[in-house]
Amino acid sequence: MGIIKVVGLGAGELDQMPLGVYRTLKEAPTVRVRTLDHPVVKDLQHEGVTFESYDETYEQFDSFEAVYETIVNDLIDRAQVEDLVYAVPGHPFVAEKTVQLLQDATDHHQVKLDVVGGTSFLDQMYSSLRIDPIEGCQILDGTVLKQEEIQMRHHLIIVQVYDSLIASDVKLTLMDTYPDDYEVTICTAAGTAEEKLTRVPLYELDHQTEVNNLTAVYVPPVHDEKLLYGDIQYLKSVIAQLRSPEGCPWDRKQTHQSLKRFLLEESYEVLEAIDQEDDEQLTEELGDVLLQVLLHAQIGEEAGYFQFGDVIKTLTEKMIRRHPHVFGDKPVQSAEEVTSVWEEVKRKEKAESEALQPKRSISSFPSMLAAAETMQKDIAKTGFEYEAIEQVYDKVLEELKEVRTADASELEKEYGDLLLAVVSLGRFIKQSPEVALHKALTVFLTRFEYVEAQAEKANMTIDHVNMTTLDAWWEEAKRLER
Repeated sequence: MGIIKVVGLGAGELDQMPLGVYRTLKEAPTVRVRTLDHPVVKDLQHEGVTFESYDETYEQFDSFEAVYETIVNDLIDRAQVEDLVYAVPGHPFVAEKTVQLLQDATDHHQVKLDVVGGTSFLDQMYSSLRIDPIEGCQILDGTVLKQEEIQMRHHLIIVQVYDSLIASDVKLTLMDTYPDDYEVTICTAAGTAEEKLTRVPLYELDHQTEVNNLTAVYVPPVHDEKLLYGDIQYLKSVIAQLRSPEGCPWDRKQTHQSLKRFLLEESYEVLEAIDQEDDEQLTEELGDVLLQVLLHAQIGEEAGYFQFGDVIKTLTEKMIRRHPHVFGDKPVQSAEEVTSVWEEVKRKEKAESEALQPKRSISSFPSMLAAAETMQKDIAKTGFEYEAIEQVYDKVLEELKEVRTADASELEKEYGDLLLAVVSLGRFIKQSPEVALHKALTVFLTRFEYVEAQAEKANMTIDHVNMTTLDAWWEEAKRLER
């Protein structure tokens, strides 16, 4: 079994190198090194250490992944016939992808991995930047930086900022979270005689020409609370404070039951913003709906029943479970097939939990229109359904006729039957009765307000305006909409 001895070259200069690492490099006949572009390599060459590098491999491929895989495969092949020393910048277990790949590969080959160690550049970064990582510190890879990974209240060190292109990607990702002029520090060759710390506003991050493979970017933690307003965890803490004994009396006394009507009202306001195509208003109204979710989650947490994290986990599990065509191996070709897959998963879920579920109930719905629509869809899956839309039209006309001929004792029942038939029509023409009625009512009120305004201009009240004039104003309001 061959041995690959992995050695860390440290953060920079030879004086910082541990004695054990130095001896390993000096005693090796030849050292395979990922790159010669490291300050300590030249010093070691002057002392007689022979290096063979993989620098040419970087020129052969367009992606770092391909480069790293090629390096690892070459090392594994060589280790089949001889022991060897492989040197990498810094510490082998800090921001070194080839070592990670070697660990995975040696599990499947007759090769042993022996990691000698080295000095991480992070130790030098902490000293140079004068920060204490115990306060909370993130180390992230600039080549794959994602906005959702960033914790604004932590020290953030972004490594692998090799060039201006990566620096530009890092800048754009950070600007999704931080203000454009937030001060960051570009740190190059930390802890060496060539160390350079450059403080710049975030928007100038990629304007620096000295970015190289010894460069990292430091982003200090956010202390201005206003900059945390976009952080969901900070928002959650705001809601918790509102519900605390020192919080708001109104928020403290709310319950799941008392909040029901507010969730319904806020949902309607979302629909109204959508109908008005008002993105700014929609942003605000969606926030109001989120407020209701967070209040319910906080109440659940205080009672010990569930937390906001449980809400997120349950939703995430459901989305992944119901999208096997995205997160699994069930291919689909159209939106119709997606719907079929979704319904199939829901049927399985229902079968698994049917014994725990109550029989159909309408009491939990916010409105009877919503209850009627949901129950009809559910029952239609059993096969109890109209065969064609013409039958639905006939049913609506039949129920309308019965309303017209019903006496006072039967009117409520017949009117209810008519509404059920109209809900069925909505299902067939793919229109939600709740949404459609909300939109119609919104349009009605807009027109009526126009009529009121015209009456006011004429120094009259509506009850003193004749119907001919009111109708004319109404038609004028309709024309203005177009």
